[in-house]
Parts: sequence; C-alpha cells; structure tokens
Amino acid sequence: MKDVYSLKILESLLQDSRMTVQQISERVGLSTTPCWKRIKEMESQGVITGYTVQVDRKKVGLNLMVMADINLSQHTEKTVAEFEAAVQASPHIVHCYSTTGQSDYVLTIMAQDIEAYEHFLMKTLFKLPAVAHVRSSIVLRDIKQVSVLPL
Repeated sequence: MKDVYSLKILESLLQDSRMTVQQISERVGLSTTPCWKRIKEMESQGVITGYTVQVDRKKVGLNLMVMADINLSQHTEKTVAEFEAAVQASPHIVHCYSTTGQSDYVLTIMAQDIEAYEHFLMKTLFKLPAVAHVRSSIVLRDIKQVSVLPL
C-alpha cells in the first residue's frame, strides 16, 4: 500500500481511532467522501483489522505481566494447530508469537498476581497440547508499549 493519503489516514487512526472521518479528512488534506471510501477499502482488504481502546492493565487488576517462552514436544501439523487453537481460547494469553531461536513460541500473559499466574500455569499452560517446556520471565516495568506502527 503505497498511497500517501491511505498511509496518512492509517497514521491518524493509529494515533486516535475515535477520530471522525471529518477530522481525519481535515488532517490528511482529503475531502470526506474519498477519505471514507479509503477507510472502507482498507477495512475490506484487511489492512484495518479492527478498532480498539488502550487500557491501563494495572487499573483493571492485571498487575502481573509474564513473557513465557514455550517449547513443544512435537511439531506435527495437528499438534501445532491444537496448541494454537488452545492459545486463541485463553483470555489470559494476550499475545502469541511463533518464533525462531530457543523457543517455539513467545507468549505474553496477564494475571492479577503471582498466585493467579501459578494457577494459570498449573491449570492451563502446562495442559496445552504438546507443551514440553515453559520458561517464564516476569515483566518488572513497561518501558514502551505502543500501537502506532512505523509507517
């Protein structure tokens, strides 16, 4: 996507997804109707996949963030699909990345506290299909957390 107006529209939405089409069109220098059409086109093409709100996790009781490196015991198509489906179904797992290197997956997990994370480990994570090894790293501080992409 190399259209300069579409990139400007995306940058505006990444900064504030609650902006009206009128506000976006004024910001990018395009009239309202073409701006609206570009947004709808980007939604239909899957460039824009949704609109969200940012929440301070600690203010909603999610005081613990954990980065977990996961290794699977097998890598069959069925096992990987089952593992990934189980990850999708777990609300405490907020990010999952398939990676190269020392781990097969890196998960970001949110919990109320260390006891809640231990419960999650025992009742959920260790029971996911083919999980052979979990290495947990507790996040001490959030240094940078943005949703704006470097377009």
